[in-house]
Amino acid sequence: MELKFVIDDFEGPLDLLLHLIKEAKMDIMDIEIEKITQQYLDFLDLQKKMDLEIASSYLVMASELIEIKSKLLLPRETLDEEEEIDPREDLINRLLEYQAYKDITKELQEKEALRREIYTKARENITNYLDEDAKLDTDVTLDDLMEALKRYLVRKEEKKPLHTSVTTKEVSVSGRRDSIKKILKSRKRVKFTELFEDFSREYIVATFLAILEMAKEKEIKIVQENTFDEILVEGR
Repeated sequence: MELKFVIDDFEGPLDLLLHLIKEAKMDIMDIEIEKITQQYLDFLDLQKKMDLEIASSYLVMASELIEIKSKLLLPRETLDEEEEIDPREDLINRLLEYQAYKDITKELQEKEALRREIYTKARENITNYLDEDAKLDTDVTLDDLMEALKRYLVRKEEKKPLHTSVTTKEVSVSGRRDSIKKILKSRKRVKFTELFEDFSREYIVATFLAILEMAKEKEIKIVQENTFDEILVEGR
């Protein structure tokens, strides 16, 4: 086997061993120790000839491989009961564990790369969506709405199941306006909090902005009959 790679290509001796096993098309559960040990030693010898520094961990692994090889070469009748366990077992378990971490790391790196392609809008003051001279056609203030929404979110958080799944769903302000119009067409009047059927951040933000826009354009009326009463939304 021609070795064309160098020590800097690997993250450690286990990484190198996995590479050699893969290149030799071996079963990781049945490693040919004699063959893999020779390839490993050839690799270290190549590094020396290339005047590359070899980390001590690689030399420790070399000694472990040689020890395992020597145990496998001993006649079976000379082994004690404790030595009858496959000398490769510990090494195989370490390789399997390292492979599992390596696979997880690769998956996380792919997810991280995917996340970098997603761009989110920076937070801003929602009052920017209201014209300076525009006022909501209601005695309920923006602070009242924000406080009502805050209390609602706290209640929902307390009732949220321990195990939840996250899904990506596009939610637009225009889409939420259409949905609210349909709700008010059939029910005429609903509680402010009833318009927040979904607990995702995108849904909550889009719904809140839709309510503000509809109130500003006099498509809905927001009322609160008495202090601390439920805030209600009515269709025009």
